[in-house]
Amino acid sequence: MHNLFHIWVYLQPQPLLWLTITLCVWELARAVDTKAGHHALSNPTVMSIFITASLLLLTRTTYQTYFSGAEYIQFLLGPATVALAVPMYANWPVIKRNFLAIIVSLTAGSMVAAGSAMLILHAMGSPRMVIISLGPKSVTTPIAMGIAQNLGGNPSLTAVFVMITAMFGILVYPAVFRLARITDWRARGLAAGVAMHGLGTARMLTIDETAGAFAGLAIGLNGVITSIFLPVMITLFGI
Repeated sequence: MHNLFHIWVYLQPQPLLWLTITLCVWELARAVDTKAGHHALSNPTVMSIFITASLLLLTRTTYQTYFSGAEYIQFLLGPATVALAVPMYANWPVIKRNFLAIIVSLTAGSMVAAGSAMLILHAMGSPRMVIISLGPKSVTTPIAMGIAQNLGGNPSLTAVFVMITAMFGILVYPAVFRLARITDWRARGLAAGVAMHGLGTARMLTIDETAGAFAGLAIGLNGVITSIFLPVMITLFGI
């Protein structure tokens, strides 16, 4: 036992340790998700976050130590995002035929998502910084943080709001689709991309390629639409 402790002390600060642990946790979460039949509560991304966070707390490992290994995975986020173009290209004829409906629905969804959240906080008397930070909650994290910073919000707070929004959406989307009787994979993909950004897109890609393509498209277009209309809404609402 004493020797194991010394081995752990030696391995803990090593970057490859936490990179390996992160990958193993992800594979474990995927296996559980497959076994559970892709149930909403077995989402591998959400499970991986909780398991990894629990391991960090139990081992008293700092985030800086963990990130020294996990940064390699973060680097791959760029290529992974670009790779979303593959299913979009494969579904381009379908996207082109429905482009007008996509733009109209995305614009409506983006404005409702941002406007409703800001108006509720404004009515509750929340500080301006918090209201603006919550505005881009339905945009993927890098774009949302940039929008918040440029408008006077707190980028770190925005990142938290984005993650909470995505995780909540992952948990409730099956029930929402069922109650609203949304069966078209194009509509499901668009809704997932707007409401759940990267988490929703990753989920849709594991279920249906067309839904994944429309979710990936929604991420990009939602970022553009929100960055254009959010400053206008802030002015109109008098925030």
